[in-house]
Amino acid sequence: MIKQHIPNALTSLNLASGMAGILFVLEGQLDYGAYLIFLAALFDFLDGFVARILKVSSEIGKQLDSLADMVTFGVLPAFILFSLIESKSDNAYLPYTAFLIGIFSALRLAKFNIDLRQSERFIGVPTPANALFISTLPFLSEKSPFFGNLLSNPTVLVAIGLIMSYLLIAELPLVALKFKDFSFSKNIFRYLVVASALISLILFGIAGIPFAIILYIALSITEALITRNA
Repeated sequence: MIKQHIPNALTSLNLASGMAGILFVLEGQLDYGAYLIFLAALFDFLDGFVARILKVSSEIGKQLDSLADMVTFGVLPAFILFSLIESKSDNAYLPYTAFLIGIFSALRLAKFNIDLRQSERFIGVPTPANALFISTLPFLSEKSPFFGNLLSNPTVLVAIGLIMSYLLIAELPLVALKFKDFSFSKNIFRYLVVASALISLILFGIAGIPFAIILYIALSITEALITRNA
């Protein structure tokens, strides 16, 4: 039946977006690389949403989704970070540290596929969130002179790559925006994540996405500590 192939077609568009994004980055157009990550994230959401609506799922769909995410949310942001470090450093070897983003994204996706604990929350930063964080750093650099100066330091960029690589596989429980109901008391941190993201986008536009991701991680850590001590 045709409907069985619709989610996989959307996943393929995610993959195509990632490949196109890599091409743009190689041509020095990092902004288009970021835009294609946004587009791929939309397709990544739609493939799962449509699969649930149509009540179709398959093992090949699950594997295809991980492979597409590896390219779009692993390899593409690694190339963006590589380009950023290369443009700021005279060291020919330093940019290659960005490849850790791709490697740890692969580990994150493999771990997700076999980790039964991640049905209601994520363990480690999801690859799309990491990709959005890295790909929007150039926008933040252009928006703010302070962050522009900070992100012109290759050591800072390498540190960001190392930290985000670790967070991809860290045993860190993070809020997943999966609402069983919409009561405020049971979903307070989910609403806070959504509100902080909206405020960051309203105030800073695309340049606010790194702040939104940082707040997402901070709120998740806060929730985990409160839950542990409750």
